[in-house]
Amino acid sequence: MLLSFVYRAFVFILDLLVLSRRSELVKDVEIVVLRHQLDVLRRDVKRPPLRATDRAFLAAITRLLPDRRRQGLLVTPQTLLRWHRDLVRRRWTNEKRRPGRPPVAAETRGLVLRLARENPRWGYQRIAGELAKLGVEVSPSTVRRLLSSAGLGPAPRRAGSTWREFLRQQAKSIVACDFFTVETAFLRRYYVLFFIELQTRRVQLAGCSATPSAHWVAQQARNLSFSGALGDAGFLVHDRDSKFSGAFDEVFRSDGIRIVLTPFRAPKANAHAERFVRTVRSECLDWLLIGGQRHLERVLQVLVDHYNRERPHRSLGRHPATAPRADYADLRLRLRQAQRPARRAPARVLPSRGLRGTPFWHPSRRPRARRRSRSGSRSPGSSMPNRW
Repeated sequence: MLLSFVYRAFVFILDLLVLSRRSELVKDVEIVVLRHQLDVLRRDVKRPPLRATDRAFLAAITRLLPDRRRQGLLVTPQTLLRWHRDLVRRRWTNEKRRPGRPPVAAETRGLVLRLARENPRWGYQRIAGELAKLGVEVSPSTVRRLLSSAGLGPAPRRAGSTWREFLRQQAKSIVACDFFTVETAFLRRYYVLFFIELQTRRVQLAGCSATPSAHWVAQQARNLSFSGALGDAGFLVHDRDSKFSGAFDEVFRSDGIRIVLTPFRAPKANAHAERFVRTVRSECLDWLLIGGQRHLERVLQVLVDHYNRERPHRSLGRHPATAPRADYADLRLRLRQAQRPARRAPARVLPSRGLRGTPFWHPSRRPRARRRSRSGSRSPGSSMPNRW
């Protein structure tokens, strides 16, 4: 009862105050209610996130309040002052620019690199002059910096060819040779000697033996030299195997062929021969059981013929090694024409003259009219009608 009386007395006093100062008191009460709601929110939320617009509004509007009214806000007065100072600083701060020259455009950079790669003998001054013709102003020092960052050196050094380009240019006169071994079904090992031309990928099978001596290898070289199968070869590449003796090299030196020895334990130096050995094993020998030397020679001869005449090579544009490319294209055209189905003329449907299944009164069973001559008389021998 006492608490109820006190509450009613408090409400009565508030009503009297509202009646006396209605306009100002309502604002004060609303402010008190809002402050109390803020206190309730602070119990659950420690620091609400504020946007940039919220900070700008609070920093501007709070400066109009006196110091004693700033205590109940969400932020401290020092924070409001700091926000205001940031706004002033941003207003009078200019855009930051990087010191030094402006960066070169990506299109200009690509144009400089393209001119340098397509014209390896052009220097920095020449490239800058060619760009000036196109309306692009670039200094020679900038050209040098762009080429250096891309790994391109000066003009004399940039004009040198790579090993791949050099080998492609010299492949016409290079021949490689090597051995590979074959294990028979009875665990007997045979050594096969072969030669391969780097440009045409044409393979010459020299021979196979179970005990290849230096004399045997030299004799195989003489046989190949007498046949003239190597053509205009200028270099012969082989490894440092002891079977390639001085007599073997002397046979080719007499024909004007220079011997090139590969480094020790460097199979990649004779990569074309190694690739042919892999092809022989993966496409033929790994799928057969070899009975003896005669069987091996017959299999290898068929394989080499297929390798030279029929098998396409990626380095030759998917063409065979020895077949003329024009004839090969003509052969493919003929195969395509042969694979196309032949067009047959549609069967001509003639009117049926059969008499089976038709009644006797059908018009098709009636006798045909006899053809008359111009004079109007019937042809001789047509007195009796032929119904059939």
